Amino acid sequence: MKNEGIHVSGHTLADRGLETSGTAYWNLSPAGLYEHSIRRGETRLAEHGPLVAVTGEHTGRSPNDRFLVRDPASAQDIWWGKVNVPFDPDRFETLRADLFGYLRDKDLYVFDGYAGADPNYRLRVRVINEFAWHNLFARNMFVREPDGSILEAFEPEFTVVGAPGFEADPDRHGTTSGTFIITNFAARLVIIGGSAYAGEIKKSIFSVMNYLLPEREVLPMHCSCNYGSDRDDVALFFGLSGTGKTTLSADTERTLIGDDEHGWSDRGVFNFEGGCYAKMIRLSVDGEPEIYATAKKFGTVLENVVVDAAGILDLDDATLTENTRGSYPLSHLENVDCDGVCGHPKSVVFLTADAFGVLPPISRLTAAQAQYHFLSGYTAKVAGTERGVTEPTATFSACFGAPFMPRHPGIYSKMLAERTERHNAEIWLVNTGWTGGPHGVGNRIQLGYTRRMVRAALSGELANAGFRTDPVFGVAVPISVEGVPAELLDPRSTWADPAAYDAKASDLARMFVENFEQYADGVSEDVRAAAPVVE
Repeated sequence: MKNEGIHVSGHTLADRGLETSGTAYWNLSPAGLYEHSIRRGETRLAEHGPLVAVTGEHTGRSPNDRFLVRDPASAQDIWWGKVNVPFDPDRFETLRADLFGYLRDKDLYVFDGYAGADPNYRLRVRVINEFAWHNLFARNMFVREPDGSILEAFEPEFTVVGAPGFEADPDRHGTTSGTFIITNFAARLVIIGGSAYAGEIKKSIFSVMNYLLPEREVLPMHCSCNYGSDRDDVALFFGLSGTGKTTLSADTERTLIGDDEHGWSDRGVFNFEGGCYAKMIRLSVDGEPEIYATAKKFGTVLENVVVDAAGILDLDDATLTENTRGSYPLSHLENVDCDGVCGHPKSVVFLTADAFGVLPPISRLTAAQAQYHFLSGYTAKVAGTERGVTEPTATFSACFGAPFMPRHPGIYSKMLAERTERHNAEIWLVNTGWTGGPHGVGNRIQLGYTRRMVRAALSGELANAGFRTDPVFGVAVPISVEGVPAELLDPRSTWADPAAYDAKASDLARMFVENFEQYADGVSEDVRAAAPVVE
């Protein structure tokens, strides 16, 4: 095997049983990876310098192709089921050997770095890719090691091998399709094939962190994080894709720590990543100025963004997918703390995009309500976002990130409750979805109003505000917020037909209750009592 790169680790790919007659390129710079990806026809160069890649059939994650190898050491700790599907160790070894055989004559790209900005809790990660642009993605998303001497002695604790060109044989390998994302905790190895969607790389290691860190008394979280006047004025933003996690945390009045994955230890909060992976569809310079600017910078990798023959981007074009993405290092942002560490949160915000148009735009939660909504992890999909979705559809994802949580959701919920109580954090539920009716009838709540409400909550402005209790969801809703229309705060008043609102609110309440049945036996009576009222 030929090795090239400024800093080649003494712990080689052969240590993993991976040999190639091609060349292994180690820890290349962004410029080097640009050259390789363009020369190999993997990407195009767009105006102002970003790379543009098209991922083909897979423009998002493939949850039905994700597996965890069932091994004796970890089996008792995994919450097996529809999310965490077991995979046979012998089938894994057959698939791994066939994958490595496929790579035997390929050039490979290697990145060595970390998951975790706090040196006390970081994981040494090696990412090995068939595609050069995937390696640039990994370089953007993981924490980079600037010391060449450390890279030359780098020994990974976990390895990810990604080969989009290799597809599994379900009959031989035991997969559900040609696509696979399989984590083996015993072997400390993730193998990915059959999909060019780069998000699988970072989310696989996020799942690993979600498994490892609770044993070290660290809460892993699917959230963004920023702070205000100092590193102790910290806010967390939990939410599923499309709820505004990245947009709301990238606030010109606050400093960003990270937009997606964090840990909460006894020392405070720390980012798992060294970059951001933001949705790019319909970004505007007015609504998301900092994120919008990253789409025009060298080093950014854009996935499935439409670009014309002259290299001009069209961020509004969803021809390829609604889930267009941009990967960029944190240093591409202006108001950001690249150290990735801060104090304990004063505020925790749960984000939901309620497409039924019934949840208040902002409300304060009790401790019991917080556990209820954290375990529920509610948002709603709208028509057109996925094949077969023709009207608003409720989505419940425990901890606002169930696909990445190997352990029982109750473990993460208990850890969050303990930490928010210990540090007196206020918890808010913010609806970034619809008002005046469901999707197709009402309107999306304006981003400017949502920002104003969130800023009022985080600054303490609402501490002495008057609140009313929502009759269905039981949450405390501010009666007024400066700069926000009063009627917006009472969603029922925004509907032309109040009776239709009552019916839709009752429908959503019933969905909450039915979904929560799976957790009811494992929570206290006060948490069960935090359920919405079903008429």
